Amino acid sequence: MGYRRQSSDPRSSERTRTVRRVLWSILLLNLAVAVAKLAWGVVSGSVAMQADGFHSLFDGASNVIGLLGTALAARPADREHPYGHAKYETYASAAIGAMLALAAYNVGGTAIRELVSGIEAANVTAVSFGIMIVTICVNIGVTVYERRVGRRLGSEILVADASHTLSDVFVSLGVIGGLIAVRLGYPAADPIIALFVAVSIGYAAYKVFRQASETLSDTARIPAAEIVDTVCRVPGVLGCHSVRTRGLPTEVCVDLHVQVDGKLSVDAAHEIAEEAERAVADAFPQVIDVIAHVEPYDAYQAEKTAREIDAGLT
Repeated sequence: MGYRRQSSDPRSSERTRTVRRVLWSILLLNLAVAVAKLAWGVVSGSVAMQADGFHSLFDGASNVIGLLGTALAARPADREHPYGHAKYETYASAAIGAMLALAAYNVGGTAIRELVSGIEAANVTAVSFGIMIVTICVNIGVTVYERRVGRRLGSEILVADASHTLSDVFVSLGVIGGLIAVRLGYPAADPIIALFVAVSIGYAAYKVFRQASETLSDTARIPAAEIVDTVCRVPGVLGCHSVRTRGLPTEVCVDLHVQVDGKLSVDAAHEIAEEAERAVADAFPQVIDVIAHVEPYDAYQAEKTAREIDAGLT
């Protein structure tokens, strides 16, 4: 017994195409931003701008990882992966988190080295500020757009990548602060600001890891009480307990126990359970798989359900 939403669901295919389209567009923008910072950083001798340019390259690399992750996640279920390959998207988002952590380490390490050994002042001009302001505007636009689409589609990879892109905004703001300090004669302010930027990037990495952990650790995705309420509205269902949910926010698997009159025939009990499975799938669009175990509603089963309610599990 069990109900599984067809993998050919047009919503799923459209979601995958949209995620890939967004990642390709943002990859091109990130590369353009990185080239602009690196090129002028070399021309002006600004180590901070060069470092910021390399940080932007991390954004482009994360887009590539995202494209690979979504391609793997879109593959249908097979014998070795009966639940499908959706978690590859989560693995990809965790990889982005690792890149954020690496970026935080690099930015923080560079800042500390500058504080300890000092660095030759860069040739700060209006062009330097112009390039930084334009790239910040581009990154802010990318972050807002990517996060909005990611939340609408429930895509972990887009939300994680938006956090990565936002970290580049913080880095760029720190660079601008450092450039201003250089112009005012306080070069030491540049590495100090960079340290705060490193902390911000590290926090973004933490949030990405936390989100990926919820999927990989099979954190419950739907409150059990809501599923019980839905199932108990199905005619013939006398009780429901042992509800478990897991998976991606947009691809949730559910298993539960349905209690029916013990005097019913196997066929009748089976039909009620199947109706309960369809009811859950219809009530929660993010559910792609439901498995119901049928039990006779006797004194023992009633006691089990009561214990779950008392324990706050249902």
